[in-house]
Amino acid sequence: MYLLIIGIILLAMKYLEMGPVAEWSWWIVLTPFGLAVAWWSWADWSGYTKRKVIERENDRKQARIDKQKEALGMPTSKGRKR
Repeated sequence: MYLLIIGIILLAMKYLEMGPVAEWSWWIVLTPFGLAVAWWSWADWSGYTKRKVIERENDRKQARIDKQKEALGMPTSKGRKR
């Protein structure tokens, strides 16, 4: 996401001829877009994206369970001693 934002900013600066970016080659300005595509391709191929989704779902599920246990006055996983 950061690469996409940087690419948009550089593209706007090049188009509006602002600062030193106006003198840069178009290849340099468009490089963050290519890097973003490469990152997204790798993240999908390696399973990184899927792992992050599963981690978020598990965290939300555990937070819901803890909230319900706390409402019942039971010890939560955060307060439990091992």
